[in-house]
Amino acid sequence: MINPKDWLEFGQKFHGHKCPAMPNGLRVAAAAMNKLNVERTGDSDLHVILELGEHHCAHCFADGVQVITGCTLGKENIESVFMGKWGLTLIDKKTNRAVRVTPKAESMMASKNTRFFNDYRMKGVPPTQVPDEVVEPLIEKVMNTPDEEMLIISDVFEYKWKEPKGTFASFVCDECGEMVVEKYGRLKGNKKVCIACANK
Repeated sequence: MINPKDWLEFGQKFHGHKCPAMPNGLRVAAAAMNKLNVERTGDSDLHVILELGEHHCAHCFADGVQVITGCTLGKENIESVFMGKWGLTLIDKKTNRAVRVTPKAESMMASKNTRFFNDYRMKGVPPTQVPDEVVEPLIEKVMNTPDEEMLIISDVFEYKWKEPKGTFASFVCDECGEMVVEKYGRLKGNKKVCIACANK
């Protein structure tokens, strides 16, 4: 069993500030991992589909998910779809099993109706400038509320994963001299160039 509390301190260091959204990501991802009975991945055995999209008001959630699952941008085993929610689907690529987990709306609304949001964040105060005595109780609540009160955890379902093909093919741009992955190459006259040089 993955215990999200074991990852809180590291998650806060990685994330750079204290807030409730990163711990929320820890909780949601840990529940998904425990439902699938999987461990943190060092390779790409797991894949996460986040439902955040861009410019989400609590994108910090994604860092909690990355920290606890080991699914990262660098390994390309985490992606965001444009739904503006806090849910995630965790896929075990070895077994083609998946689970979707999302925080309950009432739990999210309870967090939103706090001094952290109303007196600080919604007034534009950066999270690093919110006093500990304001944010710590909210983090404690996120980390200690039982799963059944906080989360909706789906049944495990089948998800047939199709692995995208990676490539090691690359070239040196004839204009700027930088390395470019082959699929991003462009022809400019008789030169093989990168996108930036092609657009000059």
